Amino acid sequence: MYLNITEVDSALVNLSGAYPSLCELIDLPETSVEGVACHALRLRADPDGGPRDCAVFIGGVHAREWGSCEILVFFAADLLEAYSTGSGLVYGGKTFTAAQVAALLEGLDIVVFPLVNPDGRQYSQTVKAMWRKNRNPEYSTGVGDCVGVDINRNYDFLFDFATAFSPLSDVRVSADPCDPQVYQGPRPFSEPETRNVRWLLDEYPRTRWFVDVHSFSEDMLHVWGDDENQSDDPDMNFQNSAFDGTRGVDGDTAYREFVPKDDLDSASGLARHFTEALEAVRGKQYTAKPAFDLYPTAGTSDDYAFSRHIVDPDKGKIHAYTIEWGTEFQPPWAEMKLIAKDVCAGLVQFCADAPSTVTD
Repeated sequence: MYLNITEVDSALVNLSGAYPSLCELIDLPETSVEGVACHALRLRADPDGGPRDCAVFIGGVHAREWGSCEILVFFAADLLEAYSTGSGLVYGGKTFTAAQVAALLEGLDIVVFPLVNPDGRQYSQTVKAMWRKNRNPEYSTGVGDCVGVDINRNYDFLFDFATAFSPLSDVRVSADPCDPQVYQGPRPFSEPETRNVRWLLDEYPRTRWFVDVHSFSEDMLHVWGDDENQSDDPDMNFQNSAFDGTRGVDGDTAYREFVPKDDLDSASGLARHFTEALEAVRGKQYTAKPAFDLYPTAGTSDDYAFSRHIVDPDKGKIHAYTIEWGTEFQPPWAEMKLIAKDVCAGLVQFCADAPSTVTD
């Protein structure tokens, strides 16, 4: 059975109590619009040891994508149990040794935030299954579709999409508060849910990897999402207003988003490692590709996370990804359990390989 919002939070609290020397419960600074307190969990063997690079995983952003919360709860629980028992991990045809698990928890900080949008999940599970946004009624009539913000359009990346993008781009975002899917909100970080994610990235300044777990399409997406990638012209970038009105058109040459070749190679390589480990579980084939190849976007978590070091060089570089698991938002629970094993195997491999792919 899928977990309700109380059960997701209880799972984190219970894990922190069961493994006090291996994990720490994190109180997020802001409650949801409806007053729900949010928690994350930091996994780390030798909690008194020195600073470490960090990987941050979030889920439960889009309310109807129920299995994302379970994936991250299982991921944390599996790592903690395997480390404490010295038993390693087996997901179908993919095996990780006890030494590999130990290396993860002794070499990294792993932060999981499984339920970013508790209000939306509660509404999806009890009222309207296909609800996607949060439940903020502030910006319109507060009735029907005129409630809520798409959390994954509320980050500070090309937020002024009407200016930044070509009118031909079909960018998947809206300024209409009654849009049932992709209303961006009135300003970047207007929502407590996105501010909580930003707080985690600020609180753990050595975050080097960020993964936002979504469904569906069986993809592992890496930056960028606003346009195709290129590594030849650094002046062609999201901060350069000279290219306003040209972004987001597939196949043209008027604009492509700059990313250094080393970063692009690192991003695509680590995404492939994830998909290869996932496929080893039971043969499912996910595609590693830039987010733009799904469709053009603005204000998403992964583009924001990677862009932070470009906007402010004092911030560390974060290699950012979005997982799109499965082929439906709420698969039967028997299938969801299998999907969770697939994705958990990919995530463990991701953490194992991540340190070797860092580019500064």
